[in-house]
Amino acid sequence: MKKRKVKPPKPAHCYFCQNKEEPNWRRYQKLAEYLSPRGRILPRAYTGLCAKHQRRLTLAIKRARHLGLLPFVVQAR
Repeated sequence: MKKRKVKPPKPAHCYFCQNKEEPNWRRYQKLAEYLSPRGRILPRAYTGLCAKHQRRLTLAIKRARHLGLLPFVVQAR
């Protein structure tokens, strides 16, 4: 049997964990940083967030969209 190489864990660099904050729809300017130029939510691989905060970020962005603070879609030219 071959031995599998064990990868060392990635260092945690979640913005919300480091600053002891939670994503909130009221701070929609900060949430806009986690949207692509076309208005899509960026995945964890790009944002570097932990799973818990990525889920909460998604929920906060969706709430801000329904309140009209963030766009659902950005027109591509």
